[in-house]
Amino acid sequence: QVQLVESGGGLVQTGGSLRLSCVASGSIFSINAMAWHRQAPGKPRELVAIIRNGGSTNYLDSVKGRFTISRDNANGVYLQMNSLKPEDTAVYYCVVDSSPHSWATVRRSWGQGTQVTVSS
Repeated sequence: QVQLVESGGGLVQTGGSLRLSCVASGSIFSINAMAWHRQAPGKPRELVAIIRNGGSTNYLDSVKGRFTISRDNANGVYLQMNSLKPEDTAVYYCVVDSSPHSWATVRRSWGQGTQVTVSS
């Protein structure tokens, strides 16, 4: 199993910044991709940003130019969020696609979520 520990959420004013962190541990042989999803009250969950093995990234249109996803060599993934807006308020989830062995299929693991609240 893979464990994901998230941190960095909180309350911030419009225009402020937050940095989310997530560290993956457990049965990990390789990681295909790491991502952040979010879900606001009454809305479906959406992909915010993804970084793939090799470094390519994609972002939700509404966060392009404001959010930056990065990862390190210790199975950590980060989301730097700048110029935050009230519509960014949501629970943010760390997601990791990984394999426990070289011959195993890729599995998706979800973090417990961290609340981000942007006040107007």
